[in-house]
Amino acid sequence: MTSSVTGQLTTPWTVRERAPDTPRRAVHADLEREYVEYVTVHLPALHRVARLLCRDRHRADDIVQTTITKLYIHWKRAKAASNLDAYVRTMLVRAFLSEQRLSWAKVRLFGSAQEIPGTPSVHSPDVETRDLVHTALSRVAPKQRAVLVLRFLCDLPVTEVAQILGCSPGNVTSLTTHGLKRLRALLGDRAVAALEGGGRDER
Repeated sequence: MTSSVTGQLTTPWTVRERAPDTPRRAVHADLEREYVEYVTVHLPALHRVARLLCRDRHRADDIVQTTITKLYIHWKRAKAASNLDAYVRTMLVRAFLSEQRLSWAKVRLFGSAQEIPGTPSVHSPDVETRDLVHTALSRVAPKQRAVLVLRFLCDLPVTEVAQILGCSPGNVTSLTTHGLKRLRALLGDRAVAALEGGGRDER
């Protein structure tokens, strides 16, 4: 959050603590500094994953903003996690899936996905294979897309993807299979092989 008067970052800790310096105020300042340092370092990676998931820059920015806001609110608990990066990835993917459920409501309202403002357009046949794959991901079911992005583009093992999505490793494997099948139907074997070649084997 940014103050409209000063333009400086305002946090719940700085809002509550306006008294002269105390040990408690110092703790809050440390929490704020740690949060800002973490987000500053990891924000580019969060944006990259969000854009692969959403295929829309504005939606991706919204999802990242939702994620870092929730992280900000729960920072004390989050920083105690055994794997903070995995914790934040989980928040990001779940924010995407939650937003996607709202998008399906828009599909019912507008009548088709192509009529929704901001829906990615069909890809050009002249773009490189990687861009074809990334664009085609927007036409894969949301949970399958999340699995493919996490497994092959973020290079995460099945077990970690299962933890992020809150499902079993077997479910992740099934989602991977169906997601790749959908991509093959859209792109053919060559493009899908390029995606699989950049990711992990079955683990």
